[in-house]
Amino acid sequence: MGQASLLLLALPLLFAPQSALAQDSAPDQSDQQEHSHPRPPAPEQVELEAALSRAGDNRAELEAGLARLAGERRASLEFLIRHMPAGDLTSLSADFLVEHVVVAHEAWDAAPWSASMPYDVFLENVLPYASINERRDAWRRDFRERFGPLVAEAKTASHAAAILNNKIFPMVGVIYSTKRPKADQSPYESIEAGMAACPGLAVLLIDACRAVGVPARFVGIPSWSDDSGNHSWVEVWDDGWHVTGAAEPTGDELGKAWFLGRASKAKPDSQRYGIFAVSFKRTPQPFPMVWRPDSDQVFAVNVTERYTKQPQVVPEGYARVRLRVLDAADPGGRAERRAVEVQLHPEDGGERLSATTKDERFDANDHVELLLPIGTAYHASARHGDKLAALDFQVSEDEQLVTLELVESTHAGASIGEPMGGFDPASVAAPAGGQLDRKAAERLASELWQQHATALAPMRRAELEARSLTLAGKTMPFWYSVHGDAPEGGHSLYISMHGGGGTAARVNDGQWENQKRLYQIDEGVYVAPRAPTNTWNLWHEAHIDDLFDRLIEDLVLLEGVNPDRVFLLGYSAGGDGVYQLAPRMADRFAAAAMMAGHPNDAKPDGLRNLAFTLHMGANDGAYERNAVAARWKGLLADLQAADPGGYEHWVEIHVGKGHWMDRQDAAALPWMARFARDLRPERVVWVQDDRTHARFYWLAVDEPVRGARLVVERAGQTVRILEASGVDQLHIRLDDTMLDLDQPVRVEQGDEVLFEGLVPRTRATLERTLAERGDPRGMWSAEVLVQLGDGGE
Repeated sequence: MGQASLLLLALPLLFAPQSALAQDSAPDQSDQQEHSHPRPPAPEQVELEAALSRAGDNRAELEAGLARLAGERRASLEFLIRHMPAGDLTSLSADFLVEHVVVAHEAWDAAPWSASMPYDVFLENVLPYASINERRDAWRRDFRERFGPLVAEAKTASHAAAILNNKIFPMVGVIYSTKRPKADQSPYESIEAGMAACPGLAVLLIDACRAVGVPARFVGIPSWSDDSGNHSWVEVWDDGWHVTGAAEPTGDELGKAWFLGRASKAKPDSQRYGIFAVSFKRTPQPFPMVWRPDSDQVFAVNVTERYTKQPQVVPEGYARVRLRVLDAADPGGRAERRAVEVQLHPEDGGERLSATTKDERFDANDHVELLLPIGTAYHASARHGDKLAALDFQVSEDEQLVTLELVESTHAGASIGEPMGGFDPASVAAPAGGQLDRKAAERLASELWQQHATALAPMRRAELEARSLTLAGKTMPFWYSVHGDAPEGGHSLYISMHGGGGTAARVNDGQWENQKRLYQIDEGVYVAPRAPTNTWNLWHEAHIDDLFDRLIEDLVLLEGVNPDRVFLLGYSAGGDGVYQLAPRMADRFAAAAMMAGHPNDAKPDGLRNLAFTLHMGANDGAYERNAVAARWKGLLADLQAADPGGYEHWVEIHVGKGHWMDRQDAAALPWMARFARDLRPERVVWVQDDRTHARFYWLAVDEPVRGARLVVERAGQTVRILEASGVDQLHIRLDDTMLDLDQPVRVEQGDEVLFEGLVPRTRATLERTLAERGDPRGMWSAEVLVQLGDGGE
């Protein structure tokens, strides 16, 4: 189904000089003169108290400001305090805040357009004293006195904004210039300099608009789609958002700008190429300030689709239906939007539809839309975690808004009700803990993955675009390139680890640069990460496992990588990492290639289901690398002889070569490409390293122990535990590709039967196993927990 969207317009921001405070200290009593617009919502006292606590020594100043105001004006200051950045909480004075609040209300009450505007538009886009991270100037009273006469005859907010854009820049003597002192100038900094770039111009125009009661906000794109630069502009609210370029007026009209054509090529799911509007209220989306990329103190909503979507022609007999999903209101009375996949089931038994709603990262009026036939009745259902939502509705008019409210699943039965006639109950997933049949489990697994991918993609895209991952205080930069067309199932992925280690950062940086071009591939994504540390064991410290898990998941989500075709390779110190990581992370990879490294204390037992190739120069005698490689050749051969179904390997000792093998080791890449990961092998050998894991192939433990060893195999409907030391309890994950879950399953250890019976397929197991790794192939529908006899011996 096609989706329609609102035609959105946007506008830039700017800032102004500080003026003296001129407000009495008594509480303001002007509520009796309030406009006819709705009163603000009751303050969220929990959030307010938390913000005051974060203010530290400045709490008394903020409380003094609250004591000077009453009614709407006090509620407005509470709104500012609840949402202001941390630096403002600890520094802004009562005088500064009270003046901004009082003058904002004076301008709003005097504006002829305010009575017809939503009050939250005032709170978000007139009241705030700042737009981005600019210096906090007391501009409001000065700007109202300077610019108010310019718009005295304006009857609409749009007309007033157009007048200001035409007149204020010549008045204050500010022109566009890349020679401005800095990008993020406050309004008075721009006036003092006589010049500003687009962020400073936008800040100045926004403050001028807000000073006279015109709602305005800062909008920007970090980079045009062709990487030719970034831009900032302004949006003005007048029964919808309208765009204008700051100091780039288009006569008396808004909605026209030179950059709209370029904006139409923005990418909605990209942190780099998307378009974002600043929100003073906190949202899950930080505003990407290219002049201050390390800051997350400015919030935003994603407005890209308003610039990229063309107005939709609605065929006769159809209507645009907008969907949103609200979470149950918290004690403060708010209900937040959630990004959830909504299933629509037509009453007449026609094609089932689905769409993913938008959350608080998007504008309040930005909803996913479907084009649906008028008169058709639907049953809509959605799930978010343990909460459910359902609603029956009929398409009756264009731009119809359908709202689903999430409630706890344990109470959902009375709220959701029965589906309408023609609705197929089997098409809706069972509640968490409920049993599923095979088809329902397969369908649910697909739906859960789609929900997972949709929810994570925006945040993970920012990581890929930054080419950097940070987890638990460790940061791993990475470089990657994509080669060839993706085959069926998705691209291959090669993670290639550089050498160095135990040396200066500049040396390791040089090794990283070398690794980027060391190997060539015809198809796939080639990634060269930069180790987070410069230690001797830089590629097998404990944090590497989690960083590689995250890197793989991001590339599966956003670069179309096939999770069953992920390959690990490394040279020298990178080869050390392969020796260590391949056995302990074998279930993440299809094959691994070790070049010119040393295993240290690694053991090959865990390589049972991972194709492993080892390349070493015959003359590479440092640390006895060559001798150890020869020993591993024998170890792998012995393991394969004892277990012919596993330990696929190729060891090549390159005659006449030293530590540098003249690229003969590159033969490892086409050898690896022959293999695909088998995540459900018939036998698993799991040996815990010093970096332990709770999950390995289709086995899991609650308390992993260093050195623990498990050998488990399955045949038909029977799972046999052949070896178990250091393990008391074992989770065995199953699905219908491994055995028939409609028939009894038997688990044996020696002569003892640990379990015999049906193992139910459940949503909870699918959700849990997906959440563990974010692997679309690593989901299981059933699980049995067994207690191992005698401590597992």
